[in-house]
This record gives sequence, structure tokens and C-alpha cells, in this order.
Amino acid sequence: MRRGVRIQNLGGARAVILHRPHPVVQALTRQLAAIGLQVSSCWPELEPGALAADFVFFDADMGHDGQFPWKAGDPPMPMIALIGSEAPGRIEWSLQAGAHAQLLKPIGDSGAYSALLIARSAFDAHRALSAEIADLRQRIEARQTVVQAVARLAARGKDESAAYAQLRQLAMAWRISIEEAASRIVAGREGPDDRRDHR
Repeated sequence: MRRGVRIQNLGGARAVILHRPHPVVQALTRQLAAIGLQVSSCWPELEPGALAADFVFFDADMGHDGQFPWKAGDPPMPMIALIGSEAPGRIEWSLQAGAHAQLLKPIGDSGAYSALLIARSAFDAHRALSAEIADLRQRIEARQTVVQAVARLAARGKDESAAYAQLRQLAMAWRISIEEAASRIVAGREGPDDRRDHR
């Protein structure tokens, strides 16, 4: 069964076009305004207010490294590449810059709406995946910390299961999670009383 995709109402969204003055900008502005977007354009750098934009269209033909005020490939909004040259190097650069969709030049009377929706969907999927990866990394690090804490407690003359039980007792006594208690132990932030009482 196919999962439905929720089509967003784009009216009122803000788009910035990073492109040198050109008929491409005029044609794209007409399309976006007809959809209901607020549009501004700039070149050769993004205007300061662009960080609040909902979408950025950028010239993949004349674009260059360092043109965006964020880490390459990690834009804070959906990015749409405006591509005139399908040279592999230019396409590769636009992908590295963080393009979520593309619109081929010359720009006519259509194409912007689907590019907006595709870019939004790809951006949301990328954000969700990044959050999932960050969560998994955090959980793996927390598990490693628990193992280190158990090893440190076991070094005081206990077997592993007794050391883990002691870690649980400490977490309950401190009213924090096992992972937080493990982090305290690994960092050596147990108080002297804690060490004496839980040997």
C-alpha cells in the first residue's frame, strides 16, 4: 500500500533566488508569485534575511564554494538548483552544495511548483534521517559509557553483574538515568560518600 504524500499549501512562503540579473529570474519570479510565494533575488551572495527563507533557488552554472553562509551540503532550508549546463562537474557541485531538486534553464511557465514540492520532501526526509542517525550515535555512545562505568566499578573487586547492579543502585540513589550515572562514574564525579557506600 502506498503511503500518501501531504501536499503543502505554499502560499505565503518566502523564496530567495540567488542568480545574477537575467530573464531566468523574471520567469521564475512570475511562477513563484502565481503560486503565492513572496520572492526576492540577490547576487552574488545571499542577502542577510535569506536565512529566514523557506526555499532558496540558486544558479548552479555560476555558483561557487563559500557562497552560502552554512556548512556545505547542510542548508537550513530546501535548495533548488537552476541548471543550464548539464556538465557533470556543475551537477556534482550543485549536489555538494545541498540541492534537493533542480529546475532546468531556460525557465518557462511551469516546473517551479513540482520543484518546490520535491525539494521540501527531500529536505524533510534528509532532516529526519539526520535526526535518526544523531539519536543512534547518542545511544551507542551512552552504551559505551555504561560499559566503561561497569568496568570501572568491576575494577573495585566485583563481577560484571554486581557492578551493573551497583550502577543501577547509584542511578536510583541519584535519581537520574543509568546512562547519566554511568557518565558521572566515567568522569569521576562520584562523591567520596558514594564510593564508600556502594563498594
